[in-house]
Amino acid sequence: MKFTCRFPTPSLLITFLTLSTLAACSGGSENADNHPSTTAGDYNLTLSMSEYMAHVLEPTADELWGSAGWINDKFEGYYELYPTDDEGWQRVENFSAMIVEAGNTLLLPGRVQEGPWSTYAQALSDVGLRAMQASETQNEEDFFQAGAQIYSVCTACHQAYNPDIVSRF
Repeated sequence: MKFTCRFPTPSLLITFLTLSTLAACSGGSENADNHPSTTAGDYNLTLSMSEYMAHVLEPTADELWGSAGWINDKFEGYYELYPTDDEGWQRVENFSAMIVEAGNTLLLPGRVQEGPWSTYAQALSDVGLRAMQASETQNEEDFFQAGAQIYSVCTACHQAYNPDIVSRF
C-alpha cells in the first residue's frame, strides 16, 4: 500500500479536470476542428483553449507539483520530491517562469473570457513568480506553498467556468 503526501492530487485527476473544464470554457468562435477561426491582432491563437491547457499549462503545472512534497510508501519508505541539486532547482525555476507567462498568455486579446477570467490569469502569474522566488532561494516550504496556490487558482477558475467538473471529485 502506498500513502502519498504529494501536493496536490494525482496527475491523472488534474489532467482530467483541466481538459474537461477547458472544453467547457473555451471561448471565441471556433471551427469544426476546435481551432479559433481568426487571430486577434498580431497574436497567433491557433491553439484552442482546450489545446492550450492540455499542451502548455497543465504539463507545466504537473512538473511543479511533481517536484514538491513527499511520499511515504509502504515498500519504498519516505522520500521527498524536492530538487536535490542546483540543476534541479533551475529546472523548477524555469517551469515556474512558464507559469508566469502562461498567466500572461491567458490575457491575450482573443483569449480573455467574460467574468473573473482576468483575475485568475493575473493570480496565476503572481503565484508563478512566488514559485520562481522560492526556486531561486531553494526554499522547499515556500515552493510547496506556491504549488498549493497554483492549485487553488486553477481550482477557482474551474469552479467559475465549469462547476460541474469540480463537484464530480
